[in-house]
Amino acid sequence: MRNWVLPEYIEDILPPEARRIECLRAQLLELFRVHGFELVMPPLLEYTESLLTGTGHDMDLRTFKLVDQLSGRTMGLRADITPQVARIDAHLLNRKGVTRLCYCGSVLHTLPAGLSATREPLQIGAEIYGHGGIESDLEIQRLLAQALKLCKLPDVRLDIGHVAVFRALAQRGRVSSGLEADLFAALQAKDVSTLRSLTKGLDKVARAAILLLPELYGGREVIARARRKLPKYAQITRALADLDRLTAMEDVPVSIDLADLRGYHYHSGVAFAAYCARLPNAIALGGRYDGVGKAFGRARPATGFTLYLLELARLAPAEPAPGGIRAPRVNDPALDAAIASLRRAGEMVIQDLPGHGNADDEGRCGRELIKHKGKWQVRKI
Repeated sequence: MRNWVLPEYIEDILPPEARRIECLRAQLLELFRVHGFELVMPPLLEYTESLLTGTGHDMDLRTFKLVDQLSGRTMGLRADITPQVARIDAHLLNRKGVTRLCYCGSVLHTLPAGLSATREPLQIGAEIYGHGGIESDLEIQRLLAQALKLCKLPDVRLDIGHVAVFRALAQRGRVSSGLEADLFAALQAKDVSTLRSLTKGLDKVARAAILLLPELYGGREVIARARRKLPKYAQITRALADLDRLTAMEDVPVSIDLADLRGYHYHSGVAFAAYCARLPNAIALGGRYDGVGKAFGRARPATGFTLYLLELARLAPAEPAPGGIRAPRVNDPALDAAIASLRRAGEMVIQDLPGHGNADDEGRCGRELIKHKGKWQVRKI
């Protein structure tokens, strides 16, 4: 086996792509900053008691674990940054009012999330803590729309669901926890025949409503159909009212799917995913997860989203790389001053190294510094 072969679904990021990723990261974090989101940098690994608290079984399976040689306790390499940000809000900041936080960092997964996915995604996201109203959901969704617009992605769409609809049907239908898990799996797979079999023992109202959920997919007209056909439970009425407001935005095309229970055990309200025409996997996930801080002893309303930066950078149109400036290596204070001035202005200047000459820049320089009439000047090569 070759020593330089990387593990499956793990890859190096080479200079052209690394530059695109870094430029996009800086632009997105600046977008978050001007909207009032403060940057936090959680650690890559934590004790599993903290890292996996409240995240559910799926996150446990996705987390690499190791033993800390200092304490003997089990540690985990984070598979998601959102629970860490919730911990920071709950225990380190401990603010009473609304807190807006953002982050960017690598996570590790034991298995890839999809066929073309990496096991080392680069997450970037924004969260609002301390506000439970629809206004913060709208703010987050509009910020996501602006972030996607900044990335200049083709044919972006947003799929929105609301876990309260199925949750209300399960509660009012007195569905057992085991049956609820089976119904959840069947709804995720849009497996109508299995749904018919699983719901045989339920009352007519709950059964008819659950069997209807896979059909409640499409544009905003789905809301009106759901209002006509679903039971008039208070939780469902509020959920449909929320979806009505959230889908009124015109920044990104929106579709509704009331059978999509992505993050059902994690989300407490609206849940959404952003897709791009060129990629089968979601490029952004988000929604409301009011219970995320409860596991840390301080339940706070929370809503936010996560973007996957590697996919974004690969899908976004490639901007032409700024050409550098080649400079000779001579003992001249005026040349040193000229190079320093150009670099302060953001220009890339590459000085020749002895024995290599013009080969140093590997074709990255379209200009050069030359001495003309006693002054160092930039000219095209």
